[in-house]
Amino acid sequence: MLFFALITLSSTFLLCNCYRSPDPDHGPHRNRSYLEAVGNHLGKKNSFVSSLFLQEGLFGVGIAYTVTSAISMSAIQRSNCYPKEGQLANCEDRDTSYMLLFGVAQILLSQLPDFHNIQWLSIFAAIMSFSYSSIGLGLGFAKVIGDGYVKGSTSGVSTSNAANKVWSISQALGDIAFAYPYSLILIEIQDTLKSPPAENQTMKKASTIAIAVTTFFYLSCGGFGYAAFGDETPGNLLTGFGSYGPRWLIDFANVCIVLHLVGGYQVYSQPLFANVEKWLVKEFPYSGFVKSEYKVRVPRLAEFKINPLRLCFRTAYVVSTTGIAIIFPYFNQILGVLGGMNFCH
Repeated sequence: MLFFALITLSSTFLLCNCYRSPDPDHGPHRNRSYLEAVGNHLGKKNSFVSSLFLQEGLFGVGIAYTVTSAISMSAIQRSNCYPKEGQLANCEDRDTSYMLLFGVAQILLSQLPDFHNIQWLSIFAAIMSFSYSSIGLGLGFAKVIGDGYVKGSTSGVSTSNAANKVWSISQALGDIAFAYPYSLILIEIQDTLKSPPAENQTMKKASTIAIAVTTFFYLSCGGFGYAAFGDETPGNLLTGFGSYGPRWLIDFANVCIVLHLVGGYQVYSQPLFANVEKWLVKEFPYSGFVKSEYKVRVPRLAEFKINPLRLCFRTAYVVSTTGIAIIFPYFNQILGVLGGMNFCH
């Protein structure tokens, strides 16, 4: 975990200096996206190759967030079903329905024009993340103290053979790598900062604090979670506290997860939207479908501007991430594969 955190921090520092060029502090040229920075520093060919990995990474985050949101919503549903209907009740998971509900919410939020319009959403998502992480850490610590002993072992989860052990270790490394997808959208975030001081200096300080805090929570939640459940530790830690701790608190933590993912989905999707739409505007500069905007007034609410390209492309994007999540609802496996691919990029 510390190794991945240090690698992420070092790559973050390098990326911060790529926002302005040729001088990292004063520019004067600004690279407003990751792909712009790659193109200006490494050339168009490398920018094209990098764009394939970048879009795959951002698209994969959308799939993972859709799957995770459904798991948390199902946990809330089960925690309220069993106390009412009994432990033998058929409280089936409704993951598909919850994924569709999450997708509908994302279709609406995806109509926000660009990254600058979702600053409030990213702040809200960060608050939710801090809330459920603190609850998970507290519940894990309380369960270990309540049990009076530490479960698990220093050798990790027991397996039937060496091949399964290697697979489990590889999947765990992928999961850890997925915990640090931050550098994919760093330059887009940096583009929202005001100067002075220089954007790269502000971003370096913020990144150091953010990575330190998240690493602390990752280590603490992972450590206490394994100490509390041992080999039975679930991929989504909060789902393991169904019969332990205040039900309302666990439900609240799962609600925080869902709300965090609602905002996080947009934080990682908006850069992809911007990249594709910028390319289409360049290729079809006179197309009304691409450039026209139509005003739609909703009674008792504000007036909205609808762009046909934004409406169709972003809706299709959300539908595709939701559809793939429904077909492949494998939480840990998805995180492991995407984490490895994103971190190598």
